[in-house]
Amino acid sequence: MNWGNFQGALNSLNWIIFGYLILQPALKHRMVKKAREASFRHLEQTRKSRVIALIHRKEVVNFLGFPMMQFLDIHDSESVLRAIRLTPDDMPIDIILHTPAGLNLASEQVAHALTRHKAKVTVFVPHYAMSGGTLLAFAADELVMCPDAILGALDPVIGQFPAAAIISVSERKTPEQMADNTFLLVDQAKKAVRQMEMLLKKLLSKRMDEQRAETLSKTLTAGRWTQDYPISIEELREFGFAVSTDMPEDVLLLMNLYPQDARRRPSVDFIAAPYTAPKPLPALPGNS
Repeated sequence: MNWGNFQGALNSLNWIIFGYLILQPALKHRMVKKAREASFRHLEQTRKSRVIALIHRKEVVNFLGFPMMQFLDIHDSESVLRAIRLTPDDMPIDIILHTPAGLNLASEQVAHALTRHKAKVTVFVPHYAMSGGTLLAFAADELVMCPDAILGALDPVIGQFPAAAIISVSERKTPEQMADNTFLLVDQAKKAVRQMEMLLKKLLSKRMDEQRAETLSKTLTAGRWTQDYPISIEELREFGFAVSTDMPEDVLLLMNLYPQDARRRPSVDFIAAPYTAPKPLPALPGNS
């Protein structure tokens, strides 16, 4: 091969590599979507249900290490409501929740739709379901959580501040000490707390008697905790919730197909396999 032919072959190889680098992120993302779809189908066939994933997580498509596209891989409320409408009345619904605080989702609208569904509604929380996610968890007929998974407080937020905190501060001041806009904030805060109490009482009445539902709805909306307080399974059970820890392995496998952006988490790595207790080593010759 002469130098000219070699140079042409090298240029062609460079273009092939360059094309692969451009297409590789899109191809990888397409493969992940196919894997998710297969996982959804398998879970639905196993449980004979409609599976809806609400996974609030930012994903990044990279090119040569640089982010090309960022998006939130989450169904909005309109898509969730459509999925519920398309589900037959006699088919169970399974919802996989992974949502931090600040979920931009019409959770109240979805919660009402879930309570109207005639078949069983199960919510799976592998890691956490805060804010609106907690509301959806309470709308389910059955709640399944991993042993270390958590829910969050449900006191409403007005602007930047919890409604209960606005009410609490206003009670320590005289009317002369408060500006007009403070009165407006207090008015909105009281309405928000009252509305959330009413909704929670309605949802919780499916799980417990009316008196306990009313008491618990006040506890969860009264500003007892900070917005990021983790409500554990033990606390939920103390409140009277029947929480299962029988998390299907298929749900955890599906979560693996929604990887978090590595730049947003600490460097954690491990061999992803269960370990059994090591077998004792055989005694060496001459040792007792």
